[in-house]
Amino acid sequence: MTPQMTLILQSLPLLIFMAQTSRQVCVELVSDTESVEGGAMKLTCIFCKKREELVAETQVDWYYLTPDMEKIHIFHFPEQPNECYQLNDRWRGRLAWNGSSDLQDVSIIISNITLNDTGTYTCTVFRRFHFSLYTTTSSLEKNITLVVMKKAGEDVTAVYSEIMMYVLLAFLSSWLLLAMVYCYRKIARAEARKKDNVCSSKNSSLARPE
Repeated sequence: MTPQMTLILQSLPLLIFMAQTSRQVCVELVSDTESVEGGAMKLTCIFCKKREELVAETQVDWYYLTPDMEKIHIFHFPEQPNECYQLNDRWRGRLAWNGSSDLQDVSIIISNITLNDTGTYTCTVFRRFHFSLYTTTSSLEKNITLVVMKKAGEDVTAVYSEIMMYVLLAFLSSWLLLAMVYCYRKIARAEARKKDNVCSSKNSSLARPE
């Protein structure tokens, strides 16, 4: 057995142990803010723990802020995932929990979205950590401004790229047509000169005295 193979076999248990003990890293992403009427929209709210192994009591609440600054409680997530509460008839049956089991991702989804759903949504998270000698808490409040459109807005970059593609195709087609005309005329002139040379040779032969 080669030294390289021996080294690989010796390192294999360590690699297996590292793969088993590795954990997914929590990343606090920014939520999308634009949606289309009739579709579904995920409101992303992530509150990472500084130490993922700690277990905490977690409470999640979602609010909707009306144009006249009234705060409407629309969703409540207590400790038990099966006890989510949709607290307002306007969103009843259209809100669904989309968070993670460790409650670091506490996102929700709005289905069958309407133009009236446009506005500011607030995600609030409250955590309580119990230690042997003391208790500590942490909290998060995150605002998401949602804009619902009748139809998806066109991507300016995509439109510009499409226009440039058509312009390029038109230019290449014109260039190809001009090249074909040029080549045809060049061949025609060459054929005409060839005929003129043949005719000149014949005339010279006829004009030569016997």
